[in-house]
Amino acid sequence: MANSPQAKKRARQNEKNRKHNASLRSMSRTYMKKVHASIEAGNYEDAQAAFQKFQPIVDSMVNKGIFAKNKVARQKSRLVAKIKDLKSA
Repeated sequence: MANSPQAKKRARQNEKNRKHNASLRSMSRTYMKKVHASIEAGNYEDAQAAFQKFQPIVDSMVNKGIFAKNKVARQKSRLVAKIKDLKSA
């Protein structure tokens, strides 16, 4: 338990930041699910549009430190590959 005023303030800030970061992570997962849903439906245009919305959001999360750079790069790479397969099929 935090005893000093400084530690109490840090505990408040940490909880506030944790909730904010959780909200951002949830939002990015929602956008990723929209891309996956479009891919599963077989709609190339919708998948491409959903990915165009998804990409800047997760890139900004990397800059904020919410996600690791390589994780986001891996996710984007896999989604682009699936979208390309969708176009060729």
